[in-house]
Amino acid sequence: MTQRVLAVGPMPPEKAAYALARYSRSADSIRQSIEWVRTHDSEKFLESFYFQYGHASIADLGHVVLCFEGISELAATEIEDESLWDGQAKSSRYQDFSQAGVVAPPEFSEEQAAKYRDLAGRLLDTYRNVQQRVAEHLEEKLPIPDGMKPDAYKRNLAARAFDVARYLLPFGIPTNIGQVTSIRTLERQIRRFKASEYQELRDLADEVARACAAPAACPWDPEAVNEPIAPTLARHVDTDTHERDSRRDLALWAAQNLGDLPAMEVEPVDLLQPGDTEADIAATLLYPVTRAPYRALYQVTSAWPAARRREVIDVALQSRTRRDELLRGFRTAPFVYDIVMDIGAYRDLHRHRRCHQFRQDYAGHLGYETPALVAEAGLTAPYEQAMGQALAAAAGTPGPGAGYFLPFGARSRFLFKMDFAEAEYIARLRSGVKGHFSYRLVAWRMKQQMERLNPALGRLMRATPPEVEDPLTR
Repeated sequence: MTQRVLAVGPMPPEKAAYALARYSRSADSIRQSIEWVRTHDSEKFLESFYFQYGHASIADLGHVVLCFEGISELAATEIEDESLWDGQAKSSRYQDFSQAGVVAPPEFSEEQAAKYRDLAGRLLDTYRNVQQRVAEHLEEKLPIPDGMKPDAYKRNLAARAFDVARYLLPFGIPTNIGQVTSIRTLERQIRRFKASEYQELRDLADEVARACAAPAACPWDPEAVNEPIAPTLARHVDTDTHERDSRRDLALWAAQNLGDLPAMEVEPVDLLQPGDTEADIAATLLYPVTRAPYRALYQVTSAWPAARRREVIDVALQSRTRRDELLRGFRTAPFVYDIVMDIGAYRDLHRHRRCHQFRQDYAGHLGYETPALVAEAGLTAPYEQAMGQALAAAAGTPGPGAGYFLPFGARSRFLFKMDFAEAEYIARLRSGVKGHFSYRLVAWRMKQQMERLNPALGRLMRATPPEVEDPLTR
């Protein structure tokens, strides 16, 4: 019987891309294509067909495993900000961060770095105290059930205590990430890093390029010939100046032209179904460079004459070259959720890739969240003191470095655009009793908002109310 399914063993990413691209362009079998690649230059092929001729899909055929160690949680969030991304980050539920220290932003002066480390030390002291006392409180409140093993009981209580304590982790706490991406996604990621407002990300861009130009640091077979991972990519990746320049131009336009927006009270989870696509795009482009709710921006852009909306769009596009794709702000979806939530909850919901995500600056001006267990355990005073000091320090720090001061509990504003299937999935999955109580509340409110906006669809969303709890379930 003819073998119709053939598994291909691990290969260097660029050679895998070359083999599969040639496979689609010749009558050869995959075995013959791989033998061809063994004796021909994959770099020359990629130089011509990918970088010169623009056959971008070729770079989707080779995948790279990269690990980032000792980076800040802030940087980790930026690394993961890709729609076609697979990976895992260090868990704040199962690991103790109390001895981790912090990653100091490279742009900080010595004086700023000392102030930052001092504040982080106080946050981590409170983190340790909260974790220990909440665990003790839960042990008193929830005796071990019959039939549960003591080790499992202790692990579950510890996980819930870490869920509370994590609100105090500064965004500069170090973490690790493992990711698997195509060469094409990795190229886009590096270009975005190079244009980042954060020096840590700009430095990482150079480190990623060097890692791609070198043999694997952790080869599966140490005895095998270890070739460079993706040397052609390392030579060609440049800065995504369009995204950087467009944000700058839009921020300037908003400062000069937007004026005072209508005052309105919006709920922490707000849902709209935009009917005017051009107004939606203009509002979305302006959202990250303002502190305004999406509802206010959409209301204003909907009332503008068409020429004014197009002016915003033209400003966003004026730095675009023939190589640049349309910005993320041009992506639309039927449902738009504008969510005020803590940074920790965003780190969890950020993993949902079947939606378009946007964020405003991490500024700390929206205050912070306080888990109910903080008060139950008698920890309100030290918790509020630590949070207040962190937000004050962030407010007093100029530039993007302010974000590193912010604890996970600090609120910020995020925009999620999605179809109904994704809204139903997030509400159902993230509202479950195994989840963190912060994003559980967001997921529940997503269902409630859909019920108000579209009752026929809202009734189809299955979600668990936040008052239904089971702290001993993971």
